[in-house]
Amino acid sequence: MYFGADIHAIGLSLRIAVIATLLALPFGIAAAGLLAFGRFPGKRLLDLIVHLPLTLPPVVIGYLLLLLLGRHGWIGAPLDTLGIRLVFTWYAGVLASAAVGFPLLVRSVRLSMESIDPKLLESARTLGAGPLDAFFHLIVPLSVRGIAAGSALLFARSLGEFGATVVVAGNIPGVTRTLPIAIYDYAATPGDDATPLLLCGIAVLLSAAVLLLHERLVRPPSSPGEVAR
Repeated sequence: MYFGADIHAIGLSLRIAVIATLLALPFGIAAAGLLAFGRFPGKRLLDLIVHLPLTLPPVVIGYLLLLLLGRHGWIGAPLDTLGIRLVFTWYAGVLASAAVGFPLLVRSVRLSMESIDPKLLESARTLGAGPLDAFFHLIVPLSVRGIAAGSALLFARSLGEFGATVVVAGNIPGVTRTLPIAIYDYAATPGDDATPLLLCGIAVLLSAAVLLLHERLVRPPSSPGEVAR
């Protein structure tokens, strides 16, 4: 019984990480573009809001999401009238993971965008490309490695998310219990050391694989001369 629950926890963590990454990706690209090239009042405030989850305790993020998505929250109340409930479902885990890992995505994409040669952007403007045209046909394609690297970071962060998820999604076996929550449960219950060690090993392997992928993505491509050598 426990083995099946553990398999479900691993699968749920992977599912949440994938969906959280896909959900956050368009918003992350847009936020990175605004912070990299935007000139508007409130830019510093946007920068602060985007990066705030990096310094906030995850349980704080989870509690704020709980207030926002609960039956009386700004988002939860309208959804509740439609019969839609997010709190204490795995969908809430997706939102928690996306919120916690969002700054990592934005930072990686922003650095990639800011490294683009300004002469290319100036040439695009000279040829008549508008801001949106240049963004989607020049900036985004040239930032694809940063986008992929940021997505890998968000995915890895989602795999290890615990604090915000357990607050807003809860710890329901077979429903919202993720891999980190399962490990916590085993650690809090003395007597079985083999299973949590196995789950920890799986978590380490998954995280290491994603980090290795991230390192390959952020490493500058080798020049032809280096490849020849």
